[in-house]
Amino acid sequence: MLIAIGLLTAASAIGQSGSNPPKPAPLPGKPVIKKLGTIDCDMVETTPIVFKGRLYRFEYVRTNYRRNKTGNSYFRFIDVESGRPTPAFAAGYHLGSAFLEGNTVYAYGVDAWGGSRVQVFWSTDLKNWSSRPALILPGWGIFNTSVCRGAKGYVMAFEIDKPPEETGQAFTIRFAESDNLLDWKPTPSDCVFSKDRYTACPALRFLDGFYYMIYLEARPGPTWEPHIVRSRDLVRWESSPFNPVMRFSPEDKIIANPRLSAEERARIAKSVNRNNSDVDLCEFKGKHARPGVIIYYSWGNQEGIEFLAEAAYDGTLPNFLRAFFPEERP
Repeated sequence: MLIAIGLLTAASAIGQSGSNPPKPAPLPGKPVIKKLGTIDCDMVETTPIVFKGRLYRFEYVRTNYRRNKTGNSYFRFIDVESGRPTPAFAAGYHLGSAFLEGNTVYAYGVDAWGGSRVQVFWSTDLKNWSSRPALILPGWGIFNTSVCRGAKGYVMAFEIDKPPEETGQAFTIRFAESDNLLDWKPTPSDCVFSKDRYTACPALRFLDGFYYMIYLEARPGPTWEPHIVRSRDLVRWESSPFNPVMRFSPEDKIIANPRLSAEERARIAKSVNRNNSDVDLCEFKGKHARPGVIIYYSWGNQEGIEFLAEAAYDGTLPNFLRAFFPEERP
C-alpha cells in the first residue's frame, strides 16, 4: 500500500488564556543537488562505491557502448580519480549493481533483460572474481537491482515486469533477503512497490530503521523523474513531500568530462532530454574535502538515447536522506 504524504502541519489550538498558539518551526528545505554535467555517452546503470579509500564507479557496459569492441556486454569498475578501468568481468550479464561489505565487493546482474536469474560476483581486488547464482525465479522477468544492509541481514530490491500477479502494472519493485550476500530468498508478496503504476530503477538504503528508496516514476509527457520513498517494513511506504528528487534540465548537458570528443559533444547538445533516471549514490570524502554525496544518473529520451551524468550534495548521506522527510518541531 502506498501512503502519500504532504507537508506536516500542527493542529490549531487555543489555550485557556485565549492567546494565539505558538507557530511550528518551519520545515527545512529540500536538499540542494548540484548537477555537474555529462561524463559519458551510452552509459546508464552505474553504482559508486568507496573501496580501500578510493572512489570507484561500477558500470554495466552495454553492447552498443562505443568503446566496447567485444560484441558482448560486461561489467567493470572505473577508478574515478585516474579514469582507469578495472579488468572486465561478467561477460553476457546485464543491468548490474554493486555493493561493498568489508573488503569484499559484490556485483549483481541478470542473465538477460527480463531474465529469471540474478548472478552474484564477488572479489577482494577488483581483478579476480568468483560467481554463482544468487536468486532464481522461473517465469519472472527481472531487470535492475540494488542491495543494502538492512535491519536483519541484507535486502535486495529488484525490478520486475512479470508474472502479472506479482507485477500489476509494469514495472514494479520486489524484494529479497540474504544472510550472506550470496543466497537470496524473496520476501512475501506484500513487500512490494508499487503494483498500481510504473515504478522502476531502485536504489535502496537503510537508515534510522527505515528503508529509503529512490526509484523512477513515469509522468505525463511522457517524462521520467526520480522520486524517494521510505518504509519500515517494505509494505507501507511514505512519499517525500519534496519529490521529485531531480528533474531533467539544461544542466544535464554540461560537459563534465574533458575526454569527450567533438562528435560526442555535438550529440549531447542535440539530443532530446526528458528524463533523469537510474540514480545511484554514495558518500565520499576526497582529499582535503568534507564529506559529500556523489550521485550518478542517466538522462536522455528513455528509449535508447541515454547519457551518464554526475551530481553532488554538499553533506553526508544520512543528512541527505533524512532531509527528504522533514518533521515539524513544536
